[in-house]
Amino acid sequence: MHLDPLPVAAALPGTGGLELDGLTIALLVVAGFAAGWIDAVVGGGGLVQLPALLLVPGISPVQALATNKLAGIMGTSVSAATYYRRVHPDMRTAGPMAATALVGAFGGAALASRIPAAWFTPIILVVLIGVAVYTVARPSLGRTSSLRWSGNGHRWAAAGIGLVIGAYDGLLGPGTGTFLVISLVSVLGYAFLPASALAKIVNFATNLGALIFFVPYGAVLWGLGLVVGAANLCGGYLGARMAVAKGSGFVRVVFVVVVGVLIVKLGHDVVVEVTG
Repeated sequence: MHLDPLPVAAALPGTGGLELDGLTIALLVVAGFAAGWIDAVVGGGGLVQLPALLLVPGISPVQALATNKLAGIMGTSVSAATYYRRVHPDMRTAGPMAATALVGAFGGAALASRIPAAWFTPIILVVLIGVAVYTVARPSLGRTSSLRWSGNGHRWAAAGIGLVIGAYDGLLGPGTGTFLVISLVSVLGYAFLPASALAKIVNFATNLGALIFFVPYGAVLWGLGLVVGAANLCGGYLGARMAVAKGSGFVRVVFVVVVGVLIVKLGHDVVVEVTG
């Protein structure tokens, strides 16, 4: 006897009428957990979570982006809290960086439905290749913190980084945590572990800034976002604890792997766009 997949949209309010079977929900939960773990360690969880949401039949790109922000903020909240208790990140950096990132993310989200994401993919790919080469070529990068500025110079540099990367996160998203970490390490001079801790606080702000736009816009699928977000939260908690326990060396290795995967993924997207 053939059994059709059990539709669960009626049992899962807030899915915008999308037909979601049990297997689809299970795959999204796995993607959410993996994304939360990756984000907590080094950023880049959107590489897993956003494409998974885009595979949901009938979901629009803006709905997927908005729902991804809801799930992401759940994971970044618990990982940021875990890092705050265990690493004690410098709030003099996190404060101005998070404030400008929130503003940038709101602005980026407002443009998300107007600017084709394909325009940015080749640029991001080139930047990531440069990041990978720079990181691999400097084995001592991010082992210890050696800040390049102090006082207002440090705060202005942090605020500028937050504004630019926040705008990118609101507009597209995948790889935001990765860009935050490498900026904190290479520009400001932090070691990988405190950089990852600071990145989680800033990433929380960028997700919040995007949601401030997306919620009134009506793009968030709350039921779907909360389910994926619960898995993201669990992955974020585990990832943050592992990063704290294993230190900057572990975070650096994961960073290089995630950047490599991002390069392969975005490279594939560019090839498909050109040949398609």
